[in-house]
Amino acid sequence: SKSSGYTLVAGDDQRLVVTNSNITVPTGVFSAGDAISIYNNSSSNITINQGGTMYLAGTSSTGNRTLSQRGLATIVCVSSNTFAISGAGIS
Repeated sequence: SKSSGYTLVAGDDQRLVVTNSNITVPTGVFSAGDAISIYNNSSSNITINQGGTMYLAGTSSTGNRTLSQRGLATIVCVSSNTFAISGAGIS
């Protein structure tokens, strides 16, 4: 559980990060197949900041993403510094 801005680390692979603050996905940390779930445990939106390239799953859209209150997102590393994000409450 995180209560301030947090940068993901390799140890977060296959874990649920519960937070009420912004998340950063760093470059050079994750390998293809690594996955992290993020739960926004607040009544406000948070930002998930891309480090490398982060695609909104099912689109060609990249960039930082907003996770709405009580939203749940999963970030999957698909190749070196390339990620896909999906879930409920992602925009």
